[in-house]
Amino acid sequence: MPTILITGANRGLGLEFVRQYAADGWRVIATVRDPLKGRAASDAGAEVHVCDVADPRQVARLAGSLDGAGLDVLLCNAGVWGEHQALGDLDAESFLRVMRVNALAPLLLADALADRLVGRKLVAAVSSKMGSIAENTSGGDYAYRASKAALDMVIKSLSIDLAPRGITVLALSPGWVKTDMGGPSAPLEAPESVAGMRRVMAAASPADSGSFLHYDGSVVPW
Repeated sequence: MPTILITGANRGLGLEFVRQYAADGWRVIATVRDPLKGRAASDAGAEVHVCDVADPRQVARLAGSLDGAGLDVLLCNAGVWGEHQALGDLDAESFLRVMRVNALAPLLLADALADRLVGRKLVAAVSSKMGSIAENTSGGDYAYRASKAALDMVIKSLSIDLAPRGITVLALSPGWVKTDMGGPSAPLEAPESVAGMRRVMAAASPADSGSFLHYDGSVVPW
């Protein structure tokens, strides 16, 4: 039975990943920050662990709680949007929180769990086209954009550093999805986005490591 660890699994894309992988017979280990919000992932078939993935101590505790379990896939999905992101209304602490969750947490998780990767040996992180410097034509949203651009650099470096261990590392763009973060006007439903990202991950080879890929398989420019 292949095993995947999914962070940020209490709602949105994370919960949909849980549903789809569990339905396909995977062992799904899921993390949530708030223990009161883990019921949905549990009901969908996941083994739920409480972990604030931006806290190094909690990430270390999570790694220790897995009791030597091997992981085929580490999927870093947890992310936040943030507040006060416009010029004239910036908040330093809010900016740093977004960076910790969106960019630092996947690095902490990969560092703590890389040695547990077996079989498929894949690390994937849900990024965003809003982190693409080439595609930024509207400005604003400083914390979120900066955090996803930083995440993409983390992914690129991890792809180099983990290559000797045979680990493939990807940044994924889910598209604009109708979730709590994406809002009701988004054109894409979560099941379609997640199914696409799953196909991208399933098809990835070591030659793709370090790539930034849209849910439809197209390459996103840095």
